[in-house]
Amino acid sequence: MTTDTQRTVLSGARVVLPSGVVEDGRVAVADGRIVTGHPEERPTHDLAGHWVVPGFVDMHVHGGGGASFSAGTVEEARTVIDTHRAHGTTTMVASTVTGALDDLARQAGSLSELVEDGELAGLHFEGPFISSHRCGAHQPSLLRDPDPADVRKLVEAARGTAAMVTLAPELPGGLESVALLRELGVLAAVGHTDGDYDVVRRAVDAGASVATHLFNAMPPLAHRAPGPVAALLEDERVTVELIDDGTHLHPAALRLAFHRAGPDRVAFITDAMGAAGMGDGRYPLGPLEVDVTDGVARLVEGGAIAGSTLTLDRALRRAVTVDGIPVADAVRALAATPARMLGIDDRVGSVEVGKDADLVVLDEGFEVVGVMRKGRWLREPAVVPAG
Repeated sequence: MTTDTQRTVLSGARVVLPSGVVEDGRVAVADGRIVTGHPEERPTHDLAGHWVVPGFVDMHVHGGGGASFSAGTVEEARTVIDTHRAHGTTTMVASTVTGALDDLARQAGSLSELVEDGELAGLHFEGPFISSHRCGAHQPSLLRDPDPADVRKLVEAARGTAAMVTLAPELPGGLESVALLRELGVLAAVGHTDGDYDVVRRAVDAGASVATHLFNAMPPLAHRAPGPVAALLEDERVTVELIDDGTHLHPAALRLAFHRAGPDRVAFITDAMGAAGMGDGRYPLGPLEVDVTDGVARLVEGGAIAGSTLTLDRALRRAVTVDGIPVADAVRALAATPARMLGIDDRVGSVEVGKDADLVVLDEGFEVVGVMRKGRWLREPAVVPAG
């Protein structure tokens, strides 16, 4: 393990910087941060044939490793965190699922401790303020209109750690709640909505700036009824979440969204539930049960897609090898863009001097072989150290 007093120098890899890919790059780390390197210093790791990219930032994840953030316990939350860190996600937001307000407030109180400790980047309430017509894997009986007083209650329960709230703006109180969230400094995300093009445009004008898993749980794009997809894609103020697992989106739909919005407006997310990093089987998702077969999660009752089993390393690999997205663009959507949306891009999201040394080492096939967080190896590359 690397201690804070040691200096680590990675050399020989293709390094993805904000300016693009640098061949035979060099990254120096000291005291948990990326520092200026010295040409004469001896490298500690020769990573020829590898990639070095910034640690991934997932702004929408529910679970992994058989555990869930919605359990509201520190123990389960740490299992989720450790599972995704092993796959290169060094920064993540804990997403809850629809529940009773008191239960969500309790979960927020517990999870906020991990935000305060620096283990999580914030909390995301996905529900209960969503449409019953587009509820997906959320319990319909627990849904409610986004009354601004209820929205404020959840945000206050998070003790300053709420990062985002997903809601359906067409519901009573929806637009008022979007404006409230903007006032409170919390991202308002449009999702699980049955709203039309015009109401979603009004939501963006009121302050909504994120599209929760674009295309999923909303009316489809149609030539006479463009709906929320067109409203969210065309507005430069909106960052769109995309789930690139081969199940949630056809590659053509993903490419359409990515090329229209561009890497500065796309945030690849996992929307992962407890089965991420695990095998097939039955898992809880809030109050509901999910069967996972061949890596695809569906509700036991009704068969709706219920989140994903995705990890962001797989999303990167698929984006590059299946969707044909340039590596630098895919990495931006996995790190810099979500970091900027969360307001933490001064610390994470790119390989730059002064930022936290959150780094992922990938082999030529984009498989993770090393993960560093704040200068400490969570998984040290199995390569012969230089020298």
